Amino acid sequence: MHGVLLLMGSGETSPTMVEVHRAAIGGLGPKPRAVLLDTPYAFQENAAEISARACQYFARSVGLDVEVNGVVAGADWVFCGPGSPTYALDRWAGGSAMADLVARVRARQGVTVFASAAACTAGVATVPVYEIYKVGAEPYWREGLDLLGPAGLNAVVIPHYDNAEGGTHDTRFCYLGERRLSRMERELPAGTGILGIDEHTALVVDLVDERVRVAGRGGVTVRTRGGQSVLPAGASATLAELRELLRGEGRFAGPAVPEEVAAQRTLGEIVEACEESFAAALGADDVSAATRTVLRLEEDIAGWSADTEQDDGGPLQARDVLRRLIASLAAHTGRQVVARIVPPLLAVREKLRCEGAFEVADAVRGALAEGGVRVEDTADGPRWSLLP
Repeated sequence: MHGVLLLMGSGETSPTMVEVHRAAIGGLGPKPRAVLLDTPYAFQENAAEISARACQYFARSVGLDVEVNGVVAGADWVFCGPGSPTYALDRWAGGSAMADLVARVRARQGVTVFASAAACTAGVATVPVYEIYKVGAEPYWREGLDLLGPAGLNAVVIPHYDNAEGGTHDTRFCYLGERRLSRMERELPAGTGILGIDEHTALVVDLVDERVRVAGRGGVTVRTRGGQSVLPAGASATLAELRELLRGEGRFAGPAVPEEVAAQRTLGEIVEACEESFAAALGADDVSAATRTVLRLEEDIAGWSADTEQDDGGPLQARDVLRRLIASLAAHTGRQVVARIVPPLLAVREKLRCEGAFEVADAVRGALAEGGVRVEDTADGPRWSLLP
């Protein structure tokens, strides 16, 4: 596949995007030259770790041997992802990398993947995410790379469009929220639209066939001052149709979300489902089912370990849940063992009491206490419980 611009809202190195990446490299030959640009996150102390996880992901899951910060010119596949959009723009300004990125898209060469922070830079203007959301700067636009220009698309790109991390405050639209986006939208030149790409979603722009399609689990929102249209997962359109939507002309009437797309889940959703399954299994005293749930969660965490953004909870938080489930399983299993041992011992103790061997009976009770079992004598007979 040649002449493809692939824009991702998030999840670029997560299991949700594996098939999207594989489809994109399908026509590049057996050993394409692949380059990863670390520019957006190069300022981070863990930049080398992020690059290593990304390279591991592309090698194991996609089948690409990736070179970090290689020469862009002539590369079959170029990837750029998380970090700060403005940091990347500042480092690229006036350099060969920026010129080569624009040139390869104009020449319809290879596959160019811009995700998350990098996707912000792909339009005519860029959202300064860190400056506005983290530092508190007044909303403003930065000039973008305009990689969409060669396709005749006059737009800005906003990834993380459906973000919901804020909980009690609005973090949609790449953490801008509706209030700030509405203000910034009025500052765009007339005829400039917004392409909002949901998390774990990709907009595939085929520059040769002049078509676009939406892949992943979410949708792409075409927003203009006159309204908006949503292209759901699985939808496709011509570039001409997308240009019309960006000009505010007409509405998109696309297909329903395919069942296999809707079934894709983020790690946060997987963790939540595992917690529910685990609780149900222990409630039914089914240790085997609970164990299988723990093992499945461990496998899912391993699959998500290369995620460079770790949004929606992330592997670190998922591992905390995994440890908690393992501890609960151990405690439940221990109680099952105790429940089999204690009743016969209490029966022996009762027999000793009936025979007047109170000292020995008290010794049995003391031994149980040392083992973490409290015994209370009631009118209905002895009752036991585990000590805290």
